[in-house]
Amino acid sequence: MIVERLKLTCDKLVSHRQLACSQSFTGIPQRGTDILIYTHLDVDQKALLLTGHHGEITSMTFGKISLPVQFCSASADYVIVWNLHVCQRNVNQDKVAAGTIIGTSLGEVVHLSFCFSDERVAACSGPTAYVLSSQKEEIISALTGHLGPVTSAEFCPWNKDILITTSEDRTFKVWDLNTETVFYQSYVLSASPLLSVLFMKDNRHIVTGSTDGQVWCFSLREDFTCQLVTKIDLHKSEQRHQAGMVEQSSEAKVDISKPVLKMAPFGSCNDFSDAEKKDKSWLCIGSTDGLYVVDLATSELITVLYFKDYLGLSVTMAGSWVFSEQSNNSVVFLVSSLFTPCVSLLEFRLGDAGSVCAGNQGFSVFSSSPPLLESPLNAELKKKEPNHARKKGGIKEQPLVFHSNVKSSGYTSSPRKQMFSPKTNAQKIQSSMKTKKKKGLLLKDYPEDTAAPTVLRAHLSITNKPMYCLQYSGDGRQILCGLGDSSVLLYKSSLTGNPAVYTGHDKPVSSVSWSLNRHCWLSASHDQTLRLWTHDIPEPAVIMRKQMFSKPIKGAQFYYLDKFLLLASGDSLHLYLYHVDVTHDDIKRYEHRSFVKLARCFSTSSGADITDLSAINDFFSYIVLVCASDRSIQVFDMNTGRVAAELPDAHSRAIHCITQNKGSMFSTQAPESYNLFLTSAVTDGVKMWDLRTLRCVRRYENHINRCHSCSSAISPCGRFIACGSEDNCAYVYDVRSSSYLHKLQRHSETVLSVAFNPATPQLLTGTLDGKLSLFEPSSGVRLSRDTSSAALNVSNMAM
Repeated sequence: MIVERLKLTCDKLVSHRQLACSQSFTGIPQRGTDILIYTHLDVDQKALLLTGHHGEITSMTFGKISLPVQFCSASADYVIVWNLHVCQRNVNQDKVAAGTIIGTSLGEVVHLSFCFSDERVAACSGPTAYVLSSQKEEIISALTGHLGPVTSAEFCPWNKDILITTSEDRTFKVWDLNTETVFYQSYVLSASPLLSVLFMKDNRHIVTGSTDGQVWCFSLREDFTCQLVTKIDLHKSEQRHQAGMVEQSSEAKVDISKPVLKMAPFGSCNDFSDAEKKDKSWLCIGSTDGLYVVDLATSELITVLYFKDYLGLSVTMAGSWVFSEQSNNSVVFLVSSLFTPCVSLLEFRLGDAGSVCAGNQGFSVFSSSPPLLESPLNAELKKKEPNHARKKGGIKEQPLVFHSNVKSSGYTSSPRKQMFSPKTNAQKIQSSMKTKKKKGLLLKDYPEDTAAPTVLRAHLSITNKPMYCLQYSGDGRQILCGLGDSSVLLYKSSLTGNPAVYTGHDKPVSSVSWSLNRHCWLSASHDQTLRLWTHDIPEPAVIMRKQMFSKPIKGAQFYYLDKFLLLASGDSLHLYLYHVDVTHDDIKRYEHRSFVKLARCFSTSSGADITDLSAINDFFSYIVLVCASDRSIQVFDMNTGRVAAELPDAHSRAIHCITQNKGSMFSTQAPESYNLFLTSAVTDGVKMWDLRTLRCVRRYENHINRCHSCSSAISPCGRFIACGSEDNCAYVYDVRSSSYLHKLQRHSETVLSVAFNPATPQLLTGTLDGKLSLFEPSSGVRLSRDTSSAALNVSNMAM
């Protein structure tokens, strides 16, 4: 992956100096006060000698524009800008290469940086960052405010009047160059000084790193304030990466500090598709022992290239890094040796790194072939036929016949006179009206371009017990609420009127699930029972008692277009066939005609207990996703009846929630979007995974989740993610960004459960103290008054 293109020997140690490197040139100091410029195109060509400094050169850099090539160097006496084309022409004419002095006696300049138009230069000296003109000797701005020496400064690529500086005081500042004031000042990020800063132009992020290997990624908002997106510890990421490697060295390892010396975006790679380039957030980090490639979207380490693994390299430990612009599917960088006066020009091929993330395209939620003959999905339920006792001998039963001579039969009486004719088509008209109303609802598509729900519409205080689970029916008209007081409430989606209350469980309800036809629904509890309910009947049609399971039921739902009941208990995944008899006999109420039958039972590959499950019920899908107590994610192929894949150590803690992108009947998404799913773990945030590659594609961790099992949900349009939080808020993320869009406040306790309405842009949240909150988009929505007698006044709620 790494090829050494040029090796240069210096007369002094230059390990802690800023060197210069571009696509075509490399600059290093010589004899302390001189500069040698080498060309990459012809390594045998004589180097260009630049003289003019009287003090020892401390930093240098190339301009951002390819032509003409600008070069800037700094020492304690001068800051000089050189036009390399003019300098080379003068040398060819036996003249002295001369530059333009733009700064005098600024002190020891440790960092130089051009703006993107090469009109200005930022020079860091002591606690001051100077902004100089690149055309003449002029100090445009002198930015003071840091309590320690400034270590780096970079111009904003999309706004020329914004400058970011980092300092040894462990903070960074966002400066307005027009007014020379600070837009934003960060808090103290680390116990170690900040060394470098980088702009990610595509997603407008700021990345900074420290000497102890910590990397922070912030989003720069329109008001130039910064919001933390993610934080990465290189040392811990390296340990996780090595733990996931199959082959590990048995040699004793020595911990080496991993300072973030320099960073560069991974950039566009020709081996990736346009869709992959759009969301690419890989970052190259140069440290002491090698090159680290991390994914800012997932906070995971992609690969590490150690110098020690390449015996032919001249550098074994790096003192400074310089990245050039990327071209020809590769990155060229200049590395100075930490202990020897040597500089090496290395090339890192991006195509090789692309193979690191190449995944298996073998999994999809869509079934591509019919079920196998021996598949558990082909199981059928044989309905029980009534067993009538046959009489031995005797007279067979005959039909009852009424004769005209029997008065009690009624045949002898004269017909009654018809006084009026009733409307016999009333029922038909009513049913047609219902059909029209239903068709009208189905024709209403989910608005794909609407904003995220942020405005509180209704707020209900139901009970003081936790609201563990919420789920909308498929048409979005009804809501199931599983409570900590062992009851289930059935609300209208508008939260108006009194709910239907279903009781029977002995412990808190852990999960609820609607059937696809919306005629039945499930409730599972910590009392190791599962109940199947039907509409308008207060008693369950099916009760699966705790004698059937060894441990509490962690997840239950309808599966395979309502053909099966799918549930998890202990380390087993149960697949049940069921029959629901909706007929009701008032005399023999104790007789249950509904029943269930076990079709197949599966076990996890590791024997760990299942903590949650997820499967698609809206269409035929063979894939069932489960998460286990050993922090793993396992993919069950129900067509073959086995564990098709396992992803170990998916989180640092046991996963408590797994959610697929199921869409809804009112929205249409790209087929690839249905392969995305979310997992949540305490203290480890929310991760988004791609089933096709079984890789984490993004991570969301701005919310707080330290002890409670807060759930997460994906909107029907597939654009937003909502998750609960322990700071009495619900967070709404954009799927494409790791930073949150909205922080929904006005909750009185921890938000445990969230659910999107499948028919309209609404978000429902449930809290630890048993309160429901309904949010809608801000456009044209006003806060409503109390929707029932139990509603609270919104104006009196604590923010």
